[in-house]
Amino acid sequence: MRRTTITLLAALTAASALSVVPAEAQSHGRGQGLENCTATACHFDVAPGTYDVRVRLGGDTAASTGISGETRRTLLAETPTAAGEPVTRSFTVNVRTPEGEPTAADGTPGLDLVIGGSAPALADIRVTPARRHQTRQIFLVGDSTVCDQPGDPYSGWGQQLPQYLRKGVSVANYADSGESTVTYLADPRLFATVQPLVRKGDLVLIQLAHNDKQTDAATYRANLETLVAGVRDKGGRPVLVTPIVRRWFNADGTLDNNTALLVNGLGVDHPAVTRSVAADRHVPLIDLTARTKALVESLGVEGSKALYLYNEKRDNTHTSARGATAYAELVRDELRAQHLVPGRLVR
Repeated sequence: MRRTTITLLAALTAASALSVVPAEAQSHGRGQGLENCTATACHFDVAPGTYDVRVRLGGDTAASTGISGETRRTLLAETPTAAGEPVTRSFTVNVRTPEGEPTAADGTPGLDLVIGGSAPALADIRVTPARRHQTRQIFLVGDSTVCDQPGDPYSGWGQQLPQYLRKGVSVANYADSGESTVTYLADPRLFATVQPLVRKGDLVLIQLAHNDKQTDAATYRANLETLVAGVRDKGGRPVLVTPIVRRWFNADGTLDNNTALLVNGLGVDHPAVTRSVAADRHVPLIDLTARTKALVESLGVEGSKALYLYNEKRDNTHTSARGATAYAELVRDELRAQHLVPGRLVR
């Protein structure tokens, strides 16, 4: 579950992104904020914090524009625009150091955005500090299936979640590759860093299980309870998330086995323990195990390969951008259905 060759992957990703050229960005006047942009990217020299970004997309010809930022986060899904009919979109972005995984390199200071899509056209952009009383924060505590992965083809669902949220909600992804409930509590760069940042009303989504391979049931339960209590001590709202399934089929086309459903070598059923802690501690639960199991089984052995890195790496644990996006949608649906995020703030 640890990342490898991160520097090379990040460099290749950056080079690929910079090959995109917006069709109309240069034909419009340079509005406020465009002085910080080239044809393919924008850099804003801002301090760590939370920022609102407003963009005007489109131009004289039909276009289709998406925006990613920082460590490959999808901030705005590809948005088509008709010729002569620009649209305005807004989102809120978290800027931090390190900008990606908490145990990785610091990254580039400030806010970096990449202008992408099949026919990009950025007409205007404006970045302003978000107002605290108007902004909700969602912190993510998790492992490599959640984190801001530094290089293609890897992607965590937390990396894709921002595109489904409107201005007024930021995602601060503190998930980190290779972490278990044990290590996330032990490393001062992880929960000890996240907890002081949590403010009253902030959501903290917790999905840790994939690396608890040798954690006994009592310890796993106690660690989840410690994370829940730590969030509540700061006035935050913990949300327990059962782990995404591994793509490990039985002969009958189901995922009803220990490998797929995250039962470790000691017989600890991680999803079942998580559900139990959620019930006992009155914590909202996003049963991502059940939701991803249903999706993978519906796609079948062949169709589900594209969700994971099976085709690229013979990897049935980590997700592709397509899989991470599909799983982020499931999380989005639960946030809305359980009224954890107001519907007006969800795309």
